[in-house]
Amino acid sequence: MSKDFIPAARPIVGEEERRAVDAVLVSGMLAQGAEVASFEQEFSDVLLDGRASVAVNSGTSGLHLGLLAAGIGAGDEVIVPSFTFAATGNSVALTGATPVFADIELDHYGLDVDHVASLITEKTKGIMPVHLYGHPFAADKLKALADERGIALFEDAAQAHGASLHGQKVGTFGTFGVFSLYPTKNMTSGEGGMVSTADPEVERRLRLLRNQGMEKQYENELVGFNARMTNLHAAIGRVQLTKVEGWTKTRQSNAAYLTENLQNVATPAVADGAVHVYHQYTIRVPEDRDGFARALREQYDIGSGVYYPVPNHRLPSFNRTEDLPNTEIAAAQVLSLPVHPSLDAEDLDRIVTAVNAVAAAGA
Repeated sequence: MSKDFIPAARPIVGEEERRAVDAVLVSGMLAQGAEVASFEQEFSDVLLDGRASVAVNSGTSGLHLGLLAAGIGAGDEVIVPSFTFAATGNSVALTGATPVFADIELDHYGLDVDHVASLITEKTKGIMPVHLYGHPFAADKLKALADERGIALFEDAAQAHGASLHGQKVGTFGTFGVFSLYPTKNMTSGEGGMVSTADPEVERRLRLLRNQGMEKQYENELVGFNARMTNLHAAIGRVQLTKVEGWTKTRQSNAAYLTENLQNVATPAVADGAVHVYHQYTIRVPEDRDGFARALREQYDIGSGVYYPVPNHRLPSFNRTEDLPNTEIAAAQVLSLPVHPSLDAEDLDRIVTAVNAVAAAGA
C-alpha cells in the first residue's frame, strides 16, 4: 500500500495529550482520582449542558452499568436495534434481561418508531436506541412513546459526541446516555466511556457499580465491578475535550463537500432539526458493496469501513430469527467513507474522484 493511503479513520493524539499523561505519571496518582473528576465535570459542561457525567473504563461498561443502575435485570425486556455494534444488545443480555431486536428506518438508521411500538409488552422496561454514525435518532418521538407506555428511554450515544436534535444535546433525552471514548471515536481517552444522567439515584448507583459497589473503602453497599477510568485516560480525554468541537466542524465541512460532489451513490440524509457530527460518513451501495470497497482500496488507495455487515440478531451469540427487512438492507449496502479531521482538500478531492469513478463503472 502506498504512503498516500487514506485510512477510513485516524486517531489524533498530539504533544498536549502526551504532556498531560506525563504530568499524571510524574504525580504518581495513576488510578481514578482528581483527573477523572475534572474530566467528568468538563464533559458535562461542554457536551451535556451540565447534566451529570460518570466516567468508566469503556462504552460497553457504561451501557451495562447504566442498565443495572436503572434497575434492569432478569425477566425484563429492552428493545434495541439489531443494526449496531454488538455492545448494545450484549449489555442488555449481561444484566440478565432479554434484548428485543427492532427494525430501523433507512434515512438515518435509527430505530423505527412504529416497529418499536408493536414490540412493547408487559415485560418491556425500556428502549435503548443508538445515535448511529453520529446522527441523532428520533429521540423526541421515542421519548414520547416511552412516556406514553410507562417505560424508560436509554441512549447509546457511543458515536455521537455533540450531536443534537431540535437544540437538545444527545445524552440528555433518556434516563442515561453513554458515550464511547475508544480511539476511533470523535474524541478519545485512549479507552473509556462516559455515562450521563439527570437522576441522582442512578448517578449514585453508577458510581457504586464502577467501584466494587463502594463509596467508602471496605463499605461495599452492593455487588459491583472494577470499571473505573484511570487518571491517565482522563488526562487524555480532558485535552481531547478542548478540541472536539473544532474537529466536529471539520467533519461537518468534509461531509458537506462529499455530499455536494459525490454522484450516483446514496449520501447521508440529515433530519430536520438534527445536528449530525459524522462519526461516519455512510453511503449505500445497492449492488456489490464489497467490490466497491475493494476497488477504492486497490485502485485508489482509499480505505472504507462496513459498519455493520452482520445484524446482531443473526450473530452466533444471539442466533435469532426476527424479520427485520430494513436492517438486512442496511447491512448489505452501507459503506463508510473517510470523513475524519485529518483529511485535507487534496484527500477530499481524491475520495470524490475515486467514488464517482467506481460508481460510474458499477464497481
